[in-house]
Amino acid sequence: MNPVLEAQHIDKYFTKPVEFHVLKDINFKIQPGEFVSIMGKSGSGKSTLLYILSTMDTDYSGSLFLNGECLTGQSHHRLSAVRNAHIGFVFQFHYLLGEFSVLDNVMLPALKLGRKPVEAIREDALAKLRMLHIEPLAHKRASRISGGEKQRVAIARALINDPVILMGDEPTGNLDSYNSENVFQIFRELKETRGLSLLIVTHDEDFARRTDRTLYMEDGRMLNGG
Repeated sequence: MNPVLEAQHIDKYFTKPVEFHVLKDINFKIQPGEFVSIMGKSGSGKSTLLYILSTMDTDYSGSLFLNGECLTGQSHHRLSAVRNAHIGFVFQFHYLLGEFSVLDNVMLPALKLGRKPVEAIREDALAKLRMLHIEPLAHKRASRISGGEKQRVAIARALINDPVILMGDEPTGNLDSYNSENVFQIFRELKETRGLSLLIVTHDEDFARRTDRTLYMEDGRMLNGG
């Protein structure tokens, strides 16, 4: 079985104010349907790595593969298309457009991708909201819902184009324990019912312990790969 995501010998340097080797020979694979967490102290390189894996940062050496396609060296136009079609991303802060409705926020990436007619996108967005038990919020302004609800909307938005992998940068870091548990259960359900692969950076040891596998980073190195 081919991995969904594979990193080979990823190295990354920051050059300002002085040269700093931030990622050092990172190698690992994520298999289809695998729920993987990344842990490490602040400054260990977790978020830097995630931005490379999600194709948002292209200034690195090594090779990155998604579904067997080498993304390293591809044009920004191609990477944008791959990212929008195949990678879902959930941040610590939801980055919703507050003046837009919940439904409009979820529809936006699919409208940008332009694969389906608007009505089909609307139905798909409502289905994603239904799956996350927030369909009644569809026509509320995004600025008027709670923090936990906003993060669910952000997850629905990340899923709208049916990605092959969902990545998260501290997606529960801004939530209380009740909403953090809700988000974890959503992720677990996505893995079990939809076979979605997930790669989540977290500081939450309880969250990481319940994922299929945890990758540990220290001083820019992956202490355990695979």
